[in-house]
Amino acid sequence: MEVGSLPVELWRVILAYLPLPDLGRCCQVCRAWRELIFSLDNTRWRQLCLGCPECRHPNWPSQPHLEPPSWREALKQHALATRTWTRNGQELQSSACLLFFRRRKDRRVLHVGPGCEFETLRGALGAVGPYDRVVLHPGVYEEQAELVLKVPVELVGVGRLGEVALLVCIEQQCPTARLCNLVFMPPWFSTVVYKTSWGHVQLDNCNFEGAQLQVRGPGTCQARFCSFSQGSSAHLLGVVLSLMDSCDFSGSDTASVTVEGPPASERNWACKHLAALARTFPPKADGTSRIPEGSSIAEADGNFKRDNVNMEDWRRRTGGDAACRGTVIEDGWSDGERSDGEQESQEGIKTTKKFCRLDYKIPYDHHGLSHLLKTRADGSLPLACSPDPPSVTPEPLNLQQELDRDPEAQMLASSILGCIIRRCLFRDGKGGVHLSNYGQARLEENVFRGLNYAVRCIQHSTIVMLRNEVCECRASGVFLRLSAQGLIAENNIHSNGEAGLDIRKGANPIILCNKIHSGLRSGVVVLGNGKGSVRSNLIYNNKEAGVYILFSGNPVVSGNRIFQGQAAGIAINENGRGLITENVIRENQWGGVDIRRGGDPILRNNFICYGYSDGVVVGERGRGLIEGNHVYCNKGCGMWVMSSSLPQLLGNYIVHNCMYGLAVFCRKDPDNIEAREGNWPIQEGVGGDIGNGERRGVEGEAREGQENFNEEGELFAWESDLDSEDERHSARRSVSVALMEGNCVSYNGAVGLYVKSSEALNVFANLMNRNCGPGVAVLQSTQLTRLVTNCIVENGRGGVTVEKDCRVELRGNGIYENRGHGVRFSGSGQIVENDVVGNCGYGIQVSASTDIKVVRNRVQPAQGCGIALLGPVKGVVHDNILFQGHPENKKPLLHTDAGNESCMLRNNSILRHNDSGSPPCVLENPPPRPLASSPAGLSSSQYPSRLGISMTTRVGAAVESGCHNGSMFCSIL
Repeated sequence: MEVGSLPVELWRVILAYLPLPDLGRCCQVCRAWRELIFSLDNTRWRQLCLGCPECRHPNWPSQPHLEPPSWREALKQHALATRTWTRNGQELQSSACLLFFRRRKDRRVLHVGPGCEFETLRGALGAVGPYDRVVLHPGVYEEQAELVLKVPVELVGVGRLGEVALLVCIEQQCPTARLCNLVFMPPWFSTVVYKTSWGHVQLDNCNFEGAQLQVRGPGTCQARFCSFSQGSSAHLLGVVLSLMDSCDFSGSDTASVTVEGPPASERNWACKHLAALARTFPPKADGTSRIPEGSSIAEADGNFKRDNVNMEDWRRRTGGDAACRGTVIEDGWSDGERSDGEQESQEGIKTTKKFCRLDYKIPYDHHGLSHLLKTRADGSLPLACSPDPPSVTPEPLNLQQELDRDPEAQMLASSILGCIIRRCLFRDGKGGVHLSNYGQARLEENVFRGLNYAVRCIQHSTIVMLRNEVCECRASGVFLRLSAQGLIAENNIHSNGEAGLDIRKGANPIILCNKIHSGLRSGVVVLGNGKGSVRSNLIYNNKEAGVYILFSGNPVVSGNRIFQGQAAGIAINENGRGLITENVIRENQWGGVDIRRGGDPILRNNFICYGYSDGVVVGERGRGLIEGNHVYCNKGCGMWVMSSSLPQLLGNYIVHNCMYGLAVFCRKDPDNIEAREGNWPIQEGVGGDIGNGERRGVEGEAREGQENFNEEGELFAWESDLDSEDERHSARRSVSVALMEGNCVSYNGAVGLYVKSSEALNVFANLMNRNCGPGVAVLQSTQLTRLVTNCIVENGRGGVTVEKDCRVELRGNGIYENRGHGVRFSGSGQIVENDVVGNCGYGIQVSASTDIKVVRNRVQPAQGCGIALLGPVKGVVHDNILFQGHPENKKPLLHTDAGNESCMLRNNSILRHNDSGSPPCVLENPPPRPLASSPAGLSSSQYPSRLGISMTTRVGAAVESGCHNGSMFCSIL
């Protein structure tokens, strides 16, 4: 019969009445008939699959509302499963074909039930032969003693699931068995309803109610479409390989699946068969986009992502524009007395432009940091002098890219030892999967919902988690400790009551390409000597820190996007450590990175941007190497450093932040009570609608709940796990002075570098460029602040301002074309070998100084005096060279107030213009400062450039509850 003789639609109607055997025969007629039968997938094949009492929906239990890719394929897999349990390689005869026919011929079917040949299950098992089928008719079968399976057998329930119930305890002592369409309930004498220690059991479409399945290696288990409810669980001890596919676990009293012990060295016949099944479910690594809907992150362009937030939109959205123009500097501080040319702002700018004509300007374009300001070969502006913030940020790698560059992760992704759990649903119980004592498990495409915890991996166990959903857990979602390890990749971990991932006590997992979001606490917590590699994840919208490192945690956090968090992006606290590199940290409510209380990380090459507070906060007793980061467009400061901390800030770009570029504040300041209480005036203009009272409330809640990081509620006992105090101090090179070196601080809304500190600070070879306030302002410095070989150029107010009672050394700096005084100095210290050229106010103004040396400087003011000594000044001014600016500037180049007898002036040179046509003045011998190399006399010990930092390894026994609140939303936990 030709297929083309009737319309295809009519053929489909006719063939829809055929049973399964006839459909199979029709498939063998010809290719046209085969394609016609296959086209019935959504009609006849669907009816056959759903009509089979032993076959559940292919996407049960987690996604029964979704259609499978093929109903015919789902029915085929069910049919194959009815035969795979007989593939016993140990009973081979002389011919595999003869063995096949022998089993078909000799296989019997025994019926058990009222009116059948056997009334009880025990009676049927006593008469059963190898590979016989025992059919149980509807009813409840209860046995008062344990049943033993001594020969391979198949137990199948008739009717709908639930009509055949077994109250038995069965021990399998045969190579293989299959149980299908049965309900298991525990008998009165044991909660274990089925156990095997060396054979293979296949469970299809069975229910376990308040019962336990126990498999001990080298025994194996394959469970498909089974339900474990009312406290039921599966306990796997030393299994080499077992497979649980599409099972439902609910209402467990402990863990739903417990995997304990290393895989047994001996293997049974089913391991090869299960390994083949496991390899048919490979990990997906297609690099598809994982950006959440509604994110403000734009589409990717290669390995970089273009930011769709420009500076104007950001300032308009956050109210930062007004704050940048009118930032209120605390304590009523201003840039001091303005020069005559600055009395009227608009007129002053015009006058300055006239006085800075090139005819009289000393060139300084070839100073040691000029390469940071020169246009690139392609015509683009470098970041230090670009009026626009960076437009591209690195894009996280996809899973395949991560696996290609990490052989260890690739090996874990392909491993299949232990228990394989895939497409299962864990819900409404205490725990999902628990691994202990060198256990191994692989979890793929499961759903964990409404548990106390989803996965707990301890005691040297290994876990592989791929594409699971972990949500709404009351404690941590995934919990690893006691040297646990494994691979956690492409999971969706969200809305958990504690941390999404909790890593502690030597655990060292690889965490790749996950979405970790919407948690009620932190996204990832690493503590108690925990390690791990956290790479290429999306971590967003968590109530506390996206990544929280404390108590000697030491992870690698690399290539992640950490954004839109309600607290800090990354917090390193309580002697936390770690390598934080190449992350994009943006749009977080508090500091992008917060380091305090002994935190000692390496923070390198990150993009920290568009935060609603400060970019980087180094709080009380914070340490660390902060190098090569891009910190821009934050609503608060670029970096906020407390004076009781010892960070090293090297080679960072700190640009386009709404407040200070870098602020160094004193922890205890009696004159700044409002700031210490978190209510200083600047927050009124910049703080937005988030009040300080709300911030302190969140902080208090976080501290009160800190002990809940351990979901069992036991107390921490860190001292037994950590190194001694002597070992910690001997393991690291001492850093006694905070260091700021090689940074670019540009286009910030207030002061470039703001210092109000009680401890020493070294500022070496930085570029302070085009900030709205002064380049450097030192308001309080009881210890020596050293400003050496910096370039301070074109800032909106003065170049360097030093207030009364401050100790500051200015040496080898280039201070050029700032719109206020070049240097306004009221403290004590030295101003040595600086080039102060083209500033709108005085070149160097010294007033009310008790001990000052102004030596070997080269000064050319655009207007005003070159060096002005106002009021009683005690010190020496000698060997300076003062160049005349514009001839119309009538101010004297060297000015002292009358009656100032405490200051000694000698050997100062004044060079004026003449009409002889001599060449204009230049800065030579040496060339314009800062010089390319460090000035003579400065040893590497004084300025430890790029000093290597070894991570601290001990946590203090006492946790301080107090915290300085000077920074916007800087306190995190």
